[in-house]
Amino acid sequence: MKKLGKIYMALILLFLYVPIFVLIVFSFNETKSRSVFSGFTLDWYIRLFNNKIIITSLINTIIIAIIASIVSTILGTLAAIGINSMKKVPKAAVMNVTNMPIINPEIVTGVSLMLLFVFFAARMNLEFGFVTLLIAHITFDVPYVILNIMPKFKQMDPHLFEAAQDLGCSPFQAFKKVILPEIMPGVISGFLMAFTYSLDDFVISYFTSGSTSQTLPITIYSMTRRKISPEINALSTIIFVVVVIILIVKNIIETKQAKKNSEYKGA
Repeated sequence: MKKLGKIYMALILLFLYVPIFVLIVFSFNETKSRSVFSGFTLDWYIRLFNNKIIITSLINTIIIAIIASIVSTILGTLAAIGINSMKKVPKAAVMNVTNMPIINPEIVTGVSLMLLFVFFAARMNLEFGFVTLLIAHITFDVPYVILNIMPKFKQMDPHLFEAAQDLGCSPFQAFKKVILPEIMPGVISGFLMAFTYSLDDFVISYFTSGSTSQTLPITIYSMTRRKISPEINALSTIIFVVVVIILIVKNIIETKQAKKNSEYKGA
């Protein structure tokens, strides 16, 4: 049964990752062929970085992802602290509400935000563009930050905050010197996850973007509707590598924290 399970797992991984590796290989193909590898070249990467539309969308995506991740990390951390201080029943209710945007289909969130922005656009002269995109990204990033921070509160001694105050710390000092270092791995993980989701979000961005401000996934979608260029293969390869690096960093942080916690408990 163990061998069967390993074979089954290998087939699943093969099914998931072989298309990505094929895409990476053909991003270095000399010709536009998607079935025959003619020879190695970096021309598509050079053309990619000379494509003004893609570069503009890439810069816009990175700016939105960074700002949205920072703001959502701050809001998510404060929200997690507030949720953690609640009693059991209200805490469970708030967590269920917080998890709804994660469980909810993205198209529902995207359409809902679009209708909300249309409502405000008619009354406050709000135009679809950078601002609406940023608000939308912050909206779906915050629950992921909370989801990453809350387990850190469960791992932490609940009396640490009071103990710090008993030893002379003010509430702010107790938070800064005791609570924040304990939950910091969750904060960093939440930031990285928020950044990753903002970087590759398409559905919500599609409904909340305007003609003046578009993200990279939307630009790629508009390009694929006409003709698939090997430049897209090169771009997809770069995005894949960046996301893998972020996930590796996230796992390293979590592993170090788990090791630290096990050493702390052993002592």
